[in-house]
Amino acid sequence: MTVSLFDSELYGGLFSDREIVALLDDRARLRAMLDVEAALARVQGRLGVIPPEAAARIAEVAESLDLNPAALAAGTASAGIPIPALVAALREAVGAEAGPYVHWGATSQDIMDTGLVLRLRDLLDRLDRRLAGVIQSLAALAEEHRSTVMAARTRSQQALPTTFGLKAAGWALPLARHRERLAQLRPRLLVVQFGGAAGTLAALGERGIEVMEALAGELDLAVPPAPWHSQRDGIAELAAWFALVTGSLGKIGEDLVLLAQSEVGEIALGFGGSSSTLPQKTNPVAAEALVTLARFNAGLLTPATEALVQAQERGGAAWPLEWLTLPQMAAATGAALRLAAETLNGLVVDKARMTANLEASRGLILAEAASFALAEHMPLPEAQSLVKAACTEVGLSSHHLMDLLAEKTDTPLDWASLRDPADYLGSADRLVDRVLAVLRATADRNS
Repeated sequence: MTVSLFDSELYGGLFSDREIVALLDDRARLRAMLDVEAALARVQGRLGVIPPEAAARIAEVAESLDLNPAALAAGTASAGIPIPALVAALREAVGAEAGPYVHWGATSQDIMDTGLVLRLRDLLDRLDRRLAGVIQSLAALAEEHRSTVMAARTRSQQALPTTFGLKAAGWALPLARHRERLAQLRPRLLVVQFGGAAGTLAALGERGIEVMEALAGELDLAVPPAPWHSQRDGIAELAAWFALVTGSLGKIGEDLVLLAQSEVGEIALGFGGSSSTLPQKTNPVAAEALVTLARFNAGLLTPATEALVQAQERGGAAWPLEWLTLPQMAAATGAALRLAAETLNGLVVDKARMTANLEASRGLILAEAASFALAEHMPLPEAQSLVKAACTEVGLSSHHLMDLLAEKTDTPLDWASLRDPADYLGSADRLVDRVLAVLRATADRNS
């Protein structure tokens, strides 16, 4: 039995993402922390804080040391964190002469947080590329289908004519904003952590800030005004970003599920899951998974943000909430972006079915159009009352709304023109242009 579907051999291909999980697993975690220890030794040797020979030895060994996570498990369980066991193993590996200078002036959280930031930098690069690809696919759909007329639905009922292009544009806009949010949060998140035992850098005397700045430069990270051990807003902001991305992708998934229903059939997903007993079915598995992952990340956002409530300078109860939630949220986000890309690439738009569904309303979807056309010749409330009465009759007969209205009033309207949903799209085409302009600008700013 697997505790998490993200590590499951059965479900991992659906709900997880191997590329993202590889950045977050135990080996990647240890590798990043050893990289921080190596960088710390290099800068301290360069600055003369520790002997240069010891620094070179520590950096060389740390960069090549391959620690088995299982070998550190007992020490981690005892200390609550893996760093004491990691430091002991590194000191043993570098030897008695250089060993005492390992981890000089640092605290466990310095190494763990900075190692996390290094992995998050790589992770966000990958997610940003995937997000850009999904936006590009949606932009192409918006352009291709800017004139593909379909029914807009509000509260699950046909409302007015719209275009599939505008719908795709609406799916893309939040994702473009998420790319902007990611660019904005990076400087707040990708920051070195180095503060020593209580955030004062006391073990390094007057050279603490110098070492902190040099370590940031060595790792190509930003320098904070002060250590952020108990200031977890950057991590919480990232968790919220994960939830935002999967939430927006979940909305797309929900729409695709509804549009692919047998009774609607306006899109086909190109591929899907089969039923064990119903050969006619192609279940919208990937689109449904987008909804599931969105709800999953929304649920994890609460414990992730509860880690903001830290005790004093450093605590031990809130911090592990990040370890429990952030990797799963990241994996869910990676999986959702992968599934969205695959789904959009296989999407088939059925224009004929969209037209048929419009015609099936027998003009009811154009009730607002009729009301405002009549309002040019009578008060709007009177026009709406007339149209509403005609709508009721359409529901009880096989007549078209415009035919009934033409019988009920001698108002000189072009009833034939009013029958065409394509003539009541308002600013849909211009709105698509506006969205595409935003998408292009976002792509340029984040390229």
